[in-house]
Amino acid sequence: MPKRQELTTAGRDRIESVKRALQKSGLAGVVCTRPNNVLMLSGYRPVIGMSAALANSDGGLILIVPEDEAMLANAGWAEEIRTYRPEILQELITPRDAIKLPLGKALHDLKLHCAEVGYELEASAEPSYYAGTYSIAGSIINILHDVIPTAPLRPADAMLGRLRTIKTAYELQCIRLACEVAGEAFERGREKLAETQREIEIASQFRDGFGEPGLKREDVQSSDGFAWCMSGPHAAKASGAFASSSLRRVRARESVLVHANSYVNGYWTDITRTYVVGDVDGSLRQVYEAVFAARAAALAEIRPDARASDVDRAVRDVLESRGFQGKMPHSTGHGVGFSAMFGDAHPMLHPMSADVLEVGMTFNVEPAIYIENELGVRHCDMVAVTEHGMDLLTPFHATLNELLVNPVASLKAG
Repeated sequence: MPKRQELTTAGRDRIESVKRALQKSGLAGVVCTRPNNVLMLSGYRPVIGMSAALANSDGGLILIVPEDEAMLANAGWAEEIRTYRPEILQELITPRDAIKLPLGKALHDLKLHCAEVGYELEASAEPSYYAGTYSIAGSIINILHDVIPTAPLRPADAMLGRLRTIKTAYELQCIRLACEVAGEAFERGREKLAETQREIEIASQFRDGFGEPGLKREDVQSSDGFAWCMSGPHAAKASGAFASSSLRRVRARESVLVHANSYVNGYWTDITRTYVVGDVDGSLRQVYEAVFAARAAALAEIRPDARASDVDRAVRDVLESRGFQGKMPHSTGHGVGFSAMFGDAHPMLHPMSADVLEVGMTFNVEPAIYIENELGVRHCDMVAVTEHGMDLLTPFHATLNELLVNPVASLKAG
């Protein structure tokens, strides 16, 4: 765990940014129940979605959590943590009903009971930390009408999205740490990768590295994630909205795409590496060379004040110049950190994006080539925009040679 002084500094940076955002928006305060926003406001990522974070324009912050999450909530920077019981035996109630009393009291204590308050309204992607999570957000407007009936309410999604886009130094430190743990997991997974393994076996080997090895680190409170493997013709389908591992056995000299979303202390990664067991033939080598050339072109564009659309254009220009026009049907990247697979998170590295890169933004860069019924090759990195350009947070397995596993001529092509 980080030292308390580090957390205090982290909290001060974030609380100040929230205070400025509220003052600029004209809102007196904001209520958040979506876990990624609770994390952003308080430094604590709820386990089962039954928490709320409230902030006002004076810098006040109250975190409300279920009783059994109280000790975990101390990892954040909220000076005041209040608890409640989502379930009691004396009465049949829902968490939505149980949180009303502490939420109403917190709103009064922050002097928000008669002021204009922001809340979450729009659709959002929420990463999963547990098998099941409770979503209060869908009911929050009705809850607020019940507990502060005279207060004017206004959606605050744009403000919250902006706050999530620019990371504080502490948040960037946590994302960097998540990438380091992921890099170690990818290294262990690569060492075990072999011909004839099934995709589901390979995915499991990579995922194993996100849990126990991460938790053994002194500065990690929580660590886990997801991994998928798609190989050969199946890897061509990795251009879709989700990945899926199958029972297919990996063959030599074909692409083995491993995609992962992992987290440390609530902060997420989005990483893909495409390996080959054995040697690479001419056509597959051309695909890899095009992807890496596109990657280099994208990274060269990343700096403060650069247009996100120019980063995307740099990738497509390279792919088209090498004969792979139309072989990357998705955008080049999107914001990552508070969530992983959320294409609407800014900055959006999309051909039509109006986003301009700023210091503190973290996102993925994922040039790729997919050829239906043949192969899929994607290389997805995490980067951060700095004052001097960009910081590559995932420098591991960044050359074709590093992606070759047992490259000996005696391996059968299957």
